[in-house]
Amino acid sequence: MTPLPVALESNAQDCASDGRPARRRLMAHQGACTMNLSLYLLTVLIWGTTWIALKLQLGDVAIPVSIVYRFALAALVLFAFLLLSKRLQPVNRRGQLICLAQGVCLFCVNFMCFYTASQWIPSGLIAVVFSTSTLWNALNARVFFRQKIAGNVMAGGAMGLLGLACLFWPELSGHSASRETLIGLGLALLGTLCFSAGNMLSSLQQKAGLRPLTTNAWGMLYGATILGMYCLLSGTPFTFEWNTRYVGSLLFLVIPGSVIAFTAYLTLVGRMGPERAAYCTVLFPIVALNISTWVEGYQWTLAALLGLGLVMVGNVLVFRKVRPVAVVVGGKLA
Repeated sequence: MTPLPVALESNAQDCASDGRPARRRLMAHQGACTMNLSLYLLTVLIWGTTWIALKLQLGDVAIPVSIVYRFALAALVLFAFLLLSKRLQPVNRRGQLICLAQGVCLFCVNFMCFYTASQWIPSGLIAVVFSTSTLWNALNARVFFRQKIAGNVMAGGAMGLLGLACLFWPELSGHSASRETLIGLGLALLGTLCFSAGNMLSSLQQKAGLRPLTTNAWGMLYGATILGMYCLLSGTPFTFEWNTRYVGSLLFLVIPGSVIAFTAYLTLVGRMGPERAAYCTVLFPIVALNISTWVEGYQWTLAALLGLGLVMVGNVLVFRKVRPVAVVVGGKLA
C-alpha cells in the first residue's frame, strides 16, 4: 500500500535528477511535500464537511437556483480578488472553451447530480461514492493523456465498487427503498464522473500555463450562467430563504467550499496529476459519514463498515507503486 506521505512526495522526487546540489534538492523536496500536505488537509477538512451543508440547502429554493447562487457568488469573489490583486490571467479562445467545458462539468451538471442525490441517500454515502473519483481519474487520464492503466488501478477500482455494493446493500435489499436508493446512487456516480472530467480539463489548462484561480473564476461564471439560463427557460422561480440555515450553509459553500477548496484541490491536480490529487477523497467518507451519523441519523451496519473499508483500501491500492521485477543477467541484477 502507498501511505499518504509517499503519495504527497511523488511529485518532488523528480528533483533528484535535476543536477542541483543535494542540500538544495532536499529543501525543494521538503518544501513541495509541506505544500502538498497543507493543500491536502485543507481540501479534506472543507470538502469532508460540505456534504452536510449541501443537504441544508434543500428546502423551498429549487436545486438549480441554489447552485446558481453558490457559483455566481463564488465567481464574483474570485474575480474581485483577481482584479484587485492584478492576478487575473488573459485567456485565449481555446482556453475559454475549455473553461466553458470545465464549468459545465465541475460547476453545473455534477452539482445538479449531487444536490438531487442528497434527496434520496444520506450525504455521507454520497461522499463515499465521490471517493471513487480516484478510479475515474485514472481511467480518464488514459482517455485524455493516454496514460497506461496499471493493474493495481483496476484491482483497486474493483475493490472500491465492491465496497459500494456492501455500503448500499441494506438499502438495496429493501424493496421499498431500492428505487430511491438506485436513483441517488446513479446520480452520485454521474456527478463523480463529471467531476473527474473537470479534473482532466483543469490539468490541460495548467499545462498551458493557466492557474486554477483564473480558470475557476471563469468556470464558475459559465456554470452559473448556464444554470441560470436553464432556470429562466424552464420557469424555475428565483426564490430565497432568509434564514440562518440557508444563508449560513450558502456562505459556507461559497467561500470555503468553492473558492478555497476548489482552488486548493485543482492546484494539487496541477502539482501532482489528477490520479494522485484524488487521493484526498479517500479521507472524505470518514469525515462525512461521522457527521451524517450525528446529524442525519445514519445507521451503521456490519456491511456498511466492511464496505467503507473496502472503498478506502481500494482507493489506496490505486496509488500502490508497482516496482519493477529485478532480472539476473550473467550473475548481476539488470
